[in-house]
Amino acid sequence: MRSATYATALTLMLGWLLWIGKPILLPVFAAVISVYILSTAAASMQALPILGRLPAWARRGLILILFAIIVVLLFILVINNLVQVVAILPQYESNLEQLITDNASILGIENEPTWENLRRATLDQIDVRAWMTPALLSLRGFGVALFLVVLYSSFFIAERGVMARKVMIAMGDADVGERAIQLLSRINERIGQYLFVKTVINMILGALSFIVLLFFGIEFALFWSVLIAFLNYIPYIGSMIGVIFPVLLSLAQFGTLSMAGSVMITLTIVQIFVAFFLEPRMMGRAFNLSPFVVLLALAFWSTLWGLPGALLAVPLTVSLILVFAELKTTRPIAVLLSASGKL
Repeated sequence: MRSATYATALTLMLGWLLWIGKPILLPVFAAVISVYILSTAAASMQALPILGRLPAWARRGLILILFAIIVVLLFILVINNLVQVVAILPQYESNLEQLITDNASILGIENEPTWENLRRATLDQIDVRAWMTPALLSLRGFGVALFLVVLYSSFFIAERGVMARKVMIAMGDADVGERAIQLLSRINERIGQYLFVKTVINMILGALSFIVLLFFGIEFALFWSVLIAFLNYIPYIGSMIGVIFPVLLSLAQFGTLSMAGSVMITLTIVQIFVAFFLEPRMMGRAFNLSPFVVLLALAFWSTLWGLPGALLAVPLTVSLILVFAELKTTRPIAVLLSASGKL
């Protein structure tokens, strides 16, 4: 009874600390995940003809510079697209109004006395421009968070070189320290491999989605493809949201249901191909979470940190399970949280 009370109190305290410490912990966790991806990418560069001859610190530095450039370009992409959306909103509103009017005519309700009242109570009440102001104001916090992620990642990568020596000193005994380093190496390798492969899969999904959106002439195709790639970190829900946004935009851009349906079907086919064919073959045994654990992790982290928490939920949970799987005392917990029990 006393142990259960202590465990409950500790869980509540940790949850409160995670919630209250969101401004500090969120960039730190994002930076840790980024470091795993960057380190695995740097190690993979050994297979390249010229870059593979560089020393490890040079490869990590090169990857870090590339990561910083990508973050800056991402921030610029978001700003430019928000500004362009604000400028083109009147045309979108006109297309949507015409679409609704045409369908009302087909249904034969355009002359009904209640139609004008219905439109006035729905579409006329939606002020999309008012949503842009908070979005533009939130860019400041978004930019600060991205800067902190790059800053923390650079320090974490710099610390990797001395981590082994620090572990040896902390353990006090050479044999114990060597076993601890081997354990950390296995954990880091599995976490890094999972996150790197998942990121590559998301990039492939984003590239395929970009080709589809470009083929249909959807505006802001690059922005939507990047968003689809990021949302794919969220299982189940992320794929659905990634399809909905471009479909709604195609509806507002062209004002036809046929175009929106074509975009939805094509993007769904791409999502199915990546989820059921490409991802199982590339991920191997690294992704082995129980569906209930996935939903529970999404509910927990999204409640604490919103959309950023939903994006980090599965990478954080998978990393934690991989750590549990390498420790004898916590391995049963990892088995219970897995989908098949095989780790």
